[in-house]
Amino acid sequence: MLTLLKGRYSARFAETAADLDAAQRLRYLTFVADTGAEPRVDGRDVDAFDPQCRHVLIEERKTGRLVCTYRFLDLEAGRDITRSYSAQFYGLEALADYEGRMLEMGRFCVHPELKDPDVLRVAWGVMTRYVDDNDVALLFGCSSFHGTEWQDHADALAMLKHRHIGPKRFLPKVKAPNVFKYAARLRRKPDAKRAMLKMPPLLRTYLMMGGWVSDHAVVDPDLNTMHVFTGVEIKSIPPARKKLLRAVAG
Repeated sequence: MLTLLKGRYSARFAETAADLDAAQRLRYLTFVADTGAEPRVDGRDVDAFDPQCRHVLIEERKTGRLVCTYRFLDLEAGRDITRSYSAQFYGLEALADYEGRMLEMGRFCVHPELKDPDVLRVAWGVMTRYVDDNDVALLFGCSSFHGTEWQDHADALAMLKHRHIGPKRFLPKVKAPNVFKYAARLRRKPDAKRAMLKMPPLLRTYLMMGGWVSDHAVVDPDLNTMHVFTGVEIKSIPPARKKLLRAVAG
């Protein structure tokens, strides 16, 4: 059983129905309540992938309050990638021959009242320990921008176009019915400061680890987001970044 204690927080896998319910309620609070997303009747964010995944819970040690959650889908190799959440939205045929173990990370959220950066450090510490213990070669997932109007994210998308489009051998194809092909359509030079301010924190972390993204964004009206496919090969993470991650995971 995976556990991690760091400062004010502890991390563990969900083990019971009550644990999963708590994760789904935090996801609802973060992704649905007061965000413009389609409301759910029971105050939980639930989908068909939950039973297939391991769910990480990060809690305040003193109070037991759940402050962060996300889920893993562990895949033996690229031949299993059609089972992933991301495969609903992206044509991932280019990754089907990937031979290393793959881990899809999804539904990452932090309690909206909490601004402590240590929560993210613990979250990535858990991820790092799991990756090292299980010889994972590739992390991937969907990185979301809040809101479905591309103009609100223009500088961040332009930055992705100029610096972070994935290698052609892995690049996802268009599959979803509603996409914005930002790599083809955006002509502007990004304002670096505005781009980083608009970049979602999870995506920012992926990019600092040498991550890459799809050349188009998928519009998801159900969650009132736009998201890009994101991949990180573990062997491509800069050594200094690996050292920092492993220091938290240790």
